[in-house]
Amino acid sequence: MNDLDQKILTMLIDDGRLSFADIARDLGISRVHARDRVQRLIADGIIEKFTVIVNPEKIGNTVSAFFDVEVDPQGIELVAEDLARQPEVRSLYIMSDMMSLHIHTLTEDNKALEDFARRNLLSRRHVVKVNCKMLLTRVKNRRGGTRI
Repeated sequence: MNDLDQKILTMLIDDGRLSFADIARDLGISRVHARDRVQRLIADGIIEKFTVIVNPEKIGNTVSAFFDVEVDPQGIELVAEDLARQPEVRSLYIMSDMMSLHIHTLTEDNKALEDFARRNLLSRRHVVKVNCKMLLTRVKNRRGGTRI
């Protein structure tokens, strides 16, 4: 990946709907060259997919919480797979110690968050410890922009 590819990625991260013509115009290259570079980024697996970022508050999911969950190592994959299927779970990671999960959830309110935790964590076999922190203010998100 070179400097041109990085510039294209930065542009697409900011607006995944940019046309090849828009990319070409901003970078001073031909539309065909821009298309070829984007297609190569896709073929090489650098771009995995194009998606939409939804403002959760606009659809009624106002409680954003992060769980750090300690799990018996023999049950970590089973617990992770089951949690990944839950609609409240927006992202889930198995951490390097192979006994911790880091989970981001979105729920409509505190009661729904508590229900999720009771149903999926507090009474689950293999779960040893649960730590939950709720988001107060989003300063920077995955798209890279500040939001204050």
